[in-house]
Amino acid sequence: MIDKRGVRLSLALAALAVLPAALAHHSFRSQYDADQPITVTGYVTKIDWMNPHVYFYIDVENADTGEIESWGFEMGPPHMLQNRGWKRNTMQIGNEVEVHGTRARDGSLTANARRVMMTATGEVLGAASSEGQTITGGSEGD
Repeated sequence: MIDKRGVRLSLALAALAVLPAALAHHSFRSQYDADQPITVTGYVTKIDWMNPHVYFYIDVENADTGEIESWGFEMGPPHMLQNRGWKRNTMQIGNEVEVHGTRARDGSLTANARRVMMTATGEVLGAASSEGQTITGGSEGD
């Protein structure tokens, strides 16, 4: 005979085991505003190549004030970026990059990078963690 309390306890423990991962992942729309596309050019200051998403940071000169702003960009997970042509060392500290992305809803200097161009070589790579992206970073049907 099956112990129903034991089954319920096992299911509850399994749910608790996956809960942190489920809470840590966010939907694109909850964090980024598709109506706020941005394009910035700057110099890479930091790269965090890790799961669940790769992040990189660039210093950008504000065209209005002339001040340097530090922007943070989220990309997809390492395995997805590798499938799109990225390598761990594609982007280096000090590289100048042009980034097309979608700004964070909270107005902070953070965004989801959709497309990254290495300005020294002109190489363009898709980067977004959102669905429906092509290799060059555009949406399907562009």
